[in-house]
Formats: sequence, structure tokens, C-alpha cells
Amino acid sequence: MKYLITGGCGFIGANFAEQLLERGDEVVLLDNLSRAGSVANLIHLQKKYPGVEFVHGDVRVDFDKKLHLMEEVDVVYHLAGQVAVTTSYKYPKEDFDTNALGTFNVLEAIRRSERKPMIIYASTNKVYGGMTDIEIVKKGKRYIYKDLKKGIPENRLLDFHSPYGCSKGVADQYVRDFSRMYDIKSVVMRQSCIYGGRQFGVEDQGWVAWFIIAAHIGNPITIFGDGMQVRDVLYVDDLFEAWDLATKNMGEHSGKIFNIGGGPKYSLSLLELLDMLEVLMDKKIDHSFSDWRPGDQPVYISDITKAKKELGWEPRTSPKEGVSKLSSWVITNTELILEHLNKTKR
Repeated sequence: MKYLITGGCGFIGANFAEQLLERGDEVVLLDNLSRAGSVANLIHLQKKYPGVEFVHGDVRVDFDKKLHLMEEVDVVYHLAGQVAVTTSYKYPKEDFDTNALGTFNVLEAIRRSERKPMIIYASTNKVYGGMTDIEIVKKGKRYIYKDLKKGIPENRLLDFHSPYGCSKGVADQYVRDFSRMYDIKSVVMRQSCIYGGRQFGVEDQGWVAWFIIAAHIGNPITIFGDGMQVRDVLYVDDLFEAWDLATKNMGEHSGKIFNIGGGPKYSLSLLELLDMLEVLMDKKIDHSFSDWRPGDQPVYISDITKAKKELGWEPRTSPKEGVSKLSSWVITNTELILEHLNKTKR
């Protein structure tokens, strides 16, 4: 099959591309290379897979270019987006243009094409909002849901919170509705915290990667809040498996929405991750605390029952194993990471 990956030089896109290319599929990467680390990921892929096709483009514009690409591919993995809640507060129009308008443009290109490739969309748990009505309690170094033992299900009321939540939520619903209205084969994946190799995490986004990077290079770690906030975490290889299963069984799953994350079994608080890193690195990791950030959920854990039952999928990489893998990647690529951190500061 031939795949188009929008945001194909980002962390998830580069990992997906490598998985697809390894098994002999064709891949087209569409990326504007604005994200720190995207150029390094592109260079890595082009060196390892000379046949990979790269198109320098932007989902916000270049409509004719996208329409042309839709006639060449079987599947669109739509990963391009603005990915940080904090950035969305500072630049809400850019956030909207990238996530909402950009997704609409991709869908419209598919709708107007003759081939009409299937699309899988990377949505987010932020579409559920702050969930302040759900009671939480403290347990050890984490918060937990008092009653929702399996986590948040897909039928939870949507309550977009933050410009990021709104823009991703709009896109989420457009993908779902284009499937109904225009018979476009699609699946929406509401993803939790994804982490893994080739992730150039920063303080505002990619917290697992950022903690690991900062701990290795000695950068200060600031915890916003008390550190007991919890997320279910998912290693990127496990995410790819979920997307792949949905693609292979699109006839059965088109139009559906799935929560995709680590679930209750694979969840971490910020303090628990620090403890894990101190054991892994055999050193004390300095950190400080600051005020909670607006819209930060004390707990988010995905109920992945639907994905287990209907896709036959469940995560396999434990946080301990995944953090160890990402830590090894950071050690091997420290010079490259420092180069990109310096570019980000400038």
C-alpha cells in the first residue's frame, strides 16, 4: 500500500514511516519542517530509506498539492498539527489554522479526489475537557479516579477546553462527519500521552521525553502543580499497531472513534516518572514546583475497552520498558538533541 503521512517528519510520523518502509510499503511524507527535530528526522529517514518521498508542504495551504497527492495514495495518516496546549493560549489563531482548518483542508482534498483514500486522524484526550465533575482522590504519589476504574470512555460528554482542545475537537468531529456525509473511510484516534524514540520533547509538550532529556543533560525540571497529576502513557510502537489494525480492517471500523492510550495499567504521575528515572540513572534528579497551568487535568486515563474488543488491540510496552528505550535513544543522540534545543531557544 501507499501511505501519505501529514506531519510525517514529526516524532510519531517518523516512527510510523519507518515501520511502514521496513515492511515494504510506499510512503509520502508531507511536512513544513517547522517543528524542532523534524529536519533531523527527515535526514534520518532519507539516509536509511533513499526511496522515501518527501513533499515540503503545509496543511493550511497548498490545496492543489494535497489534491494531487490524494490521487496517488491508499491511506492518509493525518498527524500534522499544533501540539501544545500552552502554545494554543499564546497563538490561538495559528492553533486553529493548523488543527481545525488544516484538517478540513485534508478532508476536502480527499472528498474532491477520484481515489478517496481512507484517513486515520490523530485526535486527543483534550476533547473531553477538564472533567471537573469527576471525583478524584489521592493515592500514594498520584491522583486516581474515585469511581472510574477503567478510565474515561468514548461516550464521555465532549467539552472542549483550551484553544487546543477546541481546534482538535473541531477536527475530530469533522473527520467523523465527513465519513457519514461523504462516505469517506475514516477512524478517529483519541490519543493519550505518546512517547518514544525520535521525540525531541520540550517543556510545553512531550513531558515524558522532556523529563528524560532534561535529566540526562542537566536542564532544570519544573513541575507545574504538585506532580501527582496522572496520564496513561503509550509507547509509539504500540500506537502504530493500533493504527495498523484499524487500517487493515477499515471496512469494519470506518466512522468509529477509539480511545488509544496506555489505560489504567500503563499510567504514570509526574512524581512516579521522576522516581523511575532516579533508579534508571542512579542519581538524584533536581526539580522545582510552580503553579498549575490552565486546563491541566489532574487525572486523565483512557478507557481502552472498545479498542481491545473491536480492534483486538492492547498496549504491550510497559512504562518501565518504554522509558528505558527512550532513555537509551536520548543517550545515543544527546548531541543532536542539544543542537535542536539551542535552535528552539533562538
